[in-house]
Amino acid sequence: MNDNEERLVGADRVIAVLTELAEHPLGVTLDELAGILNSSKPTVHRALATLRRAGLADLMGRGVYVLGDEFVRLALRNLDGRPETIRIQPLLEELAEVTGETSHYAILAGTEIVYRAKADPPRGAVRLTSVVGGRNPAHSTSVGKALLSQRPHSVSELTDYFGPDPLEARTPNTLTSIPDLAADLDAIARRGYAIDDEENELGITCVAVPVYTDSSPTPVGAISISAVTFRCPKEQLVGLVPTLRATIQRHLGPGSLGPGVAGPETN
Repeated sequence: MNDNEERLVGADRVIAVLTELAEHPLGVTLDELAGILNSSKPTVHRALATLRRAGLADLMGRGVYVLGDEFVRLALRNLDGRPETIRIQPLLEELAEVTGETSHYAILAGTEIVYRAKADPPRGAVRLTSVVGGRNPAHSTSVGKALLSQRPHSVSELTDYFGPDPLEARTPNTLTSIPDLAADLDAIARRGYAIDDEENELGITCVAVPVYTDSSPTPVGAISISAVTFRCPKEQLVGLVPTLRATIQRHLGPGSLGPGVAGPETN
């Protein structure tokens, strides 16, 4: 193995350790990391030393390692500087203020969605556990289904996309068959908004619409309103769709709801 190959392997190991640290916000020991990554303790320790020198990992008491403050600072600075965050965060904050519920912005990443921004209501409502950077299955979330509905979604196309196995059942309400999901996506495409009826988490209901920017023919993400079901049942949440649409258009412009969508009607 030449020097370049050794450096590449070393860099890959450092990245693997960094990625695994992100999965353990309360910390993880050297022994645990070595076991998870199937690597020797000296190898993992060298990677941790590299990360600590850069401020990307910290050693806490009792031999527990966590992501370093410098990593968190860099990640948050990058997130705050993204154009989508700059444009969408004020929109989400207004939605949370007006509706009294949590709002999210998410993008599609393969068969999952990734939350890129979030706003909790300033007072009163229960705060949800979702986090920026967190992931959930696309098929069980309102944001995911809103985005999938704008892609080709026949049974055969969805089978190619998700694979032949049944979809993960997050709750008893989750659609786990491809034909059922295809039918739901057809309905979403017709009415223009998606519903998560306690499909991803029991007790949580969400509505979402796809969002377009820069004259894109496909949505760049989706924005949702999420609520605790017993306090804001599905029918009440669906009633907020006109507010959701109007707020998006006011912040992002008349084309932000997609081609041919002129106003905030729920249809």
